[in-house]
Order: sequence, then C-alpha cells, then structure tokens
Amino acid sequence: MSRLATTALSVLDLAPIREDGSAAESYRESVALARQAERLGYTRFWLAEHHGIEGIASAATAVLIGHVAGATQRIRVGSGGIMLPNHPPLVIAEQFGTLETLYPGRIDLGLGRAPGSDGATMAALRRSPHAGVEDFPQRLEELQGFLGEARPDQKVRAVPGQGTHVPLWLLGSSGYSAQLAARLGLPFAFAAQFAPGYLHEALRLYRDNFRPSAVLDKPHAMVGLPVVAAETDAYADYLATTMRQKFLGMIRGRRTSAKPPVEHLEMSPMEEAQLQQFLGAAIVGGPDTVHRELEAFLEQTGADELMLNTDVYSLEDRLKSYELVADVWTR
Repeated sequence: MSRLATTALSVLDLAPIREDGSAAESYRESVALARQAERLGYTRFWLAEHHGIEGIASAATAVLIGHVAGATQRIRVGSGGIMLPNHPPLVIAEQFGTLETLYPGRIDLGLGRAPGSDGATMAALRRSPHAGVEDFPQRLEELQGFLGEARPDQKVRAVPGQGTHVPLWLLGSSGYSAQLAARLGLPFAFAAQFAPGYLHEALRLYRDNFRPSAVLDKPHAMVGLPVVAAETDAYADYLATTMRQKFLGMIRGRRTSAKPPVEHLEMSPMEEAQLQQFLGAAIVGGPDTVHRELEAFLEQTGADELMLNTDVYSLEDRLKSYELVADVWTR
C-alpha cells in the first residue's frame, strides 16, 4: 500500500478574505470547507491566529473554532496555532476548556511563539517584544497546569479548563519548538506552508531528541504543506497565482486581501528566489502530479500527518482541490 494511503490528512484554513469579499463571507466559506473536509475523511480542521492582516479573518481564533465545531459533527477542530505569548495562559485554558466542554473529544490546541502580526499590532496587543523568547517553556508549563488535574495546593484554577486535558501540539518553523516538543513528549507540527527551508533539520531534531511521555510513546510529526490541485497541471498553476501574489505582496511590504488568479506574474530574479523560500514545498498540479509529489514528499520526510493549506481565490476551486486530493488519497 502507498505511504499516502496510510497517512492522515488534515486542513489548515486561514479564513482568507478576497479583495472583493468580506469577513462574513469568509466565515461562511470556512464552514462549507470544514463540512466538506469532514465528509471526505480529513482528520483535523485548524485555524490560525493572525492580527491586523487585511486578508485573514481568523484573529479571534477560539471564537471561530467554536463556530466551525458547532457546524460539524466529527472532525477535530483546533488552532494552528494560538500564539501563546500573546495571551495569559489562564485565558487560553479557559477558552479551550470551554470548547472541549462544548465539543468533547474534538478540540486541538496547537501553540506557537510568533506574534502573528507586525510590531505596531504587537504593541496594541500589549505583548512585550521579548515575550516567548525565553519564557515560552514556563508559559507552556503554566497552561498545562491549568488543563491538567488540579493540585490540592493550586490557588488559581481554570474553570472550565481544569481536568479537560485538551491535546497540545507545538508548532514551529525552526529547531526551537521541535526540540521543546521532543523534550516534553508532545506532537510537533512544522510550518512548511510558508517556511520549508528548515523542515528536514527540524524533523531530525524532533525525532532524535524525543522522550516518551504520558501523551505520546513515540514521535508524531505533522507537516503543513501548500497544495493546489485542479483537473490539469496548467489550471492548477493558474489558480496558484493567488497564493504567489500573496507572498509577493509580503516580499514587497504589502499585505493584501486574496487576489484573483492571473496568467502571468511579473517579478525580479531576487523576488523569484524569495518566493521559492516561502513556497519551495508547494505541490501544484493535476491529480497524477499531486499524487506523485505527495508520495515523494512523504517518502522524503516520513511525516505522520499532512495538514494541507489550499490558498486559491474561489470557494469552488478550493473545495475542488481538497476533493481531488481526497480522490488520490483513497485510490
């Protein structure tokens, strides 16, 4: 049996806002995508915390997770991720303890260290520039304490939250979270959807340093991956220009809403090299191409799970992409 057929697939949704769309429209489309992902057998549906970005509507991540969980029945719903240094651990424990109480056995809490914003937005969040640099393990330990069983001498408790044991994941695009996840025996997710350069080294660090825990007896590595599938290679490449325009905008210092696909993108050789740094792991093509490249990626990485992010302009094309991937997955 192929490696792909035995690998869990999941969905990362950034709740994208089109340049002619709205956040309300984005939320309706997130629900439609989550329902389709559930029907097709995807394992998880994660949303990511970003702030002050014109084209992303998932700032209130826990609220949106609850909305999606309430509109689905079985699929696990969670964060990919919550930026822990932006929040007091008690607040996150209360939020996700509430979600776990409402939707038992279906909530994941993926955690990252990055701001998910620029410097001015960090200041508006009252986040210290040094938050998460040295104190992330302490914040994580505090959060674990609020989600685990209460200690007899515990003065502050998360209500709800205490005793819910919401599954924690560490997310990252470098070796830091990989090594911390390994030391604590937690599952690890690498963000190759925007930073593939350190992928293999991070996976090696995670696996080589993993210590079994009450949560895991062996490493479990998930990889975020940009995937655009369509009926033909040419049409998939055309649809992928929406994703490429987003990253080109970031390179040029402009964060914009999702733009329609275009026949041709103008960029300098330096911009093309920078774009490759962001999207070097992207898989774009028709069903046969996607099947072949997913198999090759799994062979190279040994990932236990893939979390696919499909950044295309229309909901119809996004739904079709995940459907085509599911078709090659279950061949």
